Amino acid sequence: MIVLGLTGSIGMGKSTTADLFRAAGIPVHDADATVHALYRGPAVAAIEAAFPGTTRDGGVDRVALGARVLGDDAAVKRLEAIVHPLVRAAETAFLDTARSCGRRVVVLDIPLLFETGGDARVDAVVTVTAPADVQRARVLARPGATVETFERILARQMPDAEKRRRSHFLVDSGRGLAPARHQVEGILRACRGMNR
Repeated sequence: MIVLGLTGSIGMGKSTTADLFRAAGIPVHDADATVHALYRGPAVAAIEAAFPGTTRDGGVDRVALGARVLGDDAAVKRLEAIVHPLVRAAETAFLDTARSCGRRVVVLDIPLLFETGGDARVDAVVTVTAPADVQRARVLARPGATVETFERILARQMPDAEKRRRSHFLVDSGRGLAPARHQVEGILRACRGMNR
């Protein structure tokens, strides 16, 4: 089974690219979706203990938690120590299920793939990229987005040029959906060649 790691900085079109893999019949494990689920269940008590006042109505208040940890490296590390092992356990279960079902290719959608060393757990890395002006416009068009928040998030992420350099495949989402779909199809053809 070929395990592809899908990554890309904020606003690059990674979620749309993940959907293109799904549309092609490829199982995708979404690390962000897993975190969202954990924030409504298994991680709530530990996060409240580490960051009092950041939960509400049995779930994590993402805005309050974000305000508490953004820009504080020590707080981010405490949060990651709680969440990352739970995400890894969900990822392992996903991979075990895919193997038992005979899947030939799967995708691990991990925004901070390189930053967390996740590239060591995959067979090949797909980075979604776009021109910097397109990225900025996409992010700032989101509700509540500010230049300051965008720049803080970017500062935590590996530069796009470095991600591209370290990747096996690229999807340029700045050229539109049809070209991105064509690139995903090309990646899947290459993966079929990798399977024995």
